[in-house]
This record gives sequence, C-alpha cells and structure tokens, in this order.
Amino acid sequence: MASLKEKLPPIGTLGPIIALFIACIFFATQNPRFLSATNFSLILQQVMVVGVIAIGQTLIILTAGIDLSCGMVMALGGIVMTKFAADFGLPAPIAILCGIAVTGAFGLVNGLLVTRIKLPPFIVTLGTLNIAFAITQLYSNSQTMTDVPPLMTALGGTFHIGGTAVAYGSVVMLLLYAGIWFYLRETAAGRHVYAVGNNPEATRLTGIPTERVLLGVYVLAGVFYGIASLLSVARTGVGDPNAGQTENLDAITAVVLGGTSLFGGRGMILGSLVGAIIVGVLRNGLTLMGVQSVYQVLITGILVILAVAIDQLSRKGGR
Repeated sequence: MASLKEKLPPIGTLGPIIALFIACIFFATQNPRFLSATNFSLILQQVMVVGVIAIGQTLIILTAGIDLSCGMVMALGGIVMTKFAADFGLPAPIAILCGIAVTGAFGLVNGLLVTRIKLPPFIVTLGTLNIAFAITQLYSNSQTMTDVPPLMTALGGTFHIGGTAVAYGSVVMLLLYAGIWFYLRETAAGRHVYAVGNNPEATRLTGIPTERVLLGVYVLAGVFYGIASLLSVARTGVGDPNAGQTENLDAITAVVLGGTSLFGGRGMILGSLVGAIIVGVLRNGLTLMGVQSVYQVLITGILVILAVAIDQLSRKGGR
C-alpha cells in the first residue's frame, strides 16, 4: 500500500495532460485551423513569458510560499534592460545582465524578509509587487521604451521546421524547463526544495539549512523573472512599463493547473509547462471560436478553483 502512495504524485500529473488532450480535441472540432503546426507554434510563443515566470513561481510554491510580485518584477527588469541600453549606451549583453540582476535582487529581498523576519510570503510579495510597480512607472516616466537593440529582440525571431516558424524564445523556455526538471529530480539541492515544502521543521532537524534553501529559491525565481523580462522584450520589441499586470495570476494559474500543490512539497515542474500550455490553448481556441476575452478569464478562473479543490480533497483523502 505504501508503494502505491509513493506512485500517486506521478500518476496525478497525468491529470493536466489529460485535460490538455481533451481541450485540444474539443477545439479541433470547433475550428480546423486549431490543429495546425503553425497555430501550436503560435501558442508556444504566446505562453513563453508566462511559462518562464511559472518556473520561478513553481519553485516558490513547492516550498509552500507564493510570489505575487513576479509579474511586476518582470516588467521592471524589462524597463531596466531597455533603458540601460538606450539611455546609457551599454552593450546589450551587459544591459540584459543588469535587468536580471535587478529582478534577482527583488528575489533576494523577498527571501530575506521571509527567512529572516519570518513575514508571510503573501504579505511580503504583495508589498514588493507595489514597490516594483511604482519603481517601474517612476523610472520609465510611464513611457514605453522603443529604442531596443537588435540583440534584445533576437529571441523573438524564428527559424523553420518543416515550414513552421518556431520562435527561439519558445526553445529557450523548453530548455529552461528541462534544466530545472533535472535540478529538482537529480540533485540534492533540488530534493531539499521538496523537503522544505513538505515539513520545514523536520527538514531542519536533519541538518538541511532550510533558510538557505528558501533564500536560494527566491533568488533563483528572481533570475527566472529576469529571463522572462528578456523574452517579453524580444516578443514585443519594446520595454513596456505596463507589462506584467496579469502575468502573476497567469503564472499561478499555470502552476496550479499543472498539479503543484499550493500547500507545498508536491508537484512537478513539467506540470507547470503543461499548465501554461493549457491556459494558452484555452485562450487560443476560444479566440478562434470568436468567444469574448472576458469569458476566457471566467473559464480560467473556474479551472483554477477546480484544481485547488481537487488538490485539497486529495490531501484530505491521503490522511
């Protein structure tokens, strides 16, 4: 019986895949263009920013935390990159590193407040969300940065596979997921992330530095938000101070739909990728059907509540 319980989390990850499969079948019956390779490539391009943010969000949620600031921190990173390159004339690689350093610093601040002062992650990141938003608007003067170096938009370019245009940014997103999957599955540091989420006190008693693990998770999440900043600039071709206002909820939605427990310690990073794609498929399919965007938001919200309810029921059933 114990071995069966050990197998339950991997089996549970089939749920998002099944949901994605059903959604694809449904939309394929509604519009013949949905199943085209070009459309699927477009979906990947549309979710690559949220998908990368969801990597950082997954790491934090695995430790039983949450990050509401991720979207606005991502927007700040994009503004820093573009303004440093345009206003200060910095080479694009250095400007990009500066943007990632800023988002990583926000992750460090979040982590220090959570680990040292013991503030709840919800409150901490709600505060830094507003701070990041204010800094973004003040630093950019609420103006979109259009003088973007070509190197910053390179990942928005495409290459062709069998006549289908695939964005370089989509490939970067998939490679990042593969790397974090290996990190969480095959390294001791990755397993410590799960341990802290399952039972931080028991983990501390085994000699694992739980505060250091948590701090590292928040900093690493900030780095991923910086990479998402670059992908956002690459996709839109501008530094937009108004970006990131819905990406935090979209990322949390992707993580929850992907099967990661909001209570920590359970979930798979690849599930978040599937969750992000589910959100992209729903919006793409409903758009092809001519459904208004407000109904897309409604359906997504219902799915999130169902996913959390299933998670809660499964936890009660496992006790």
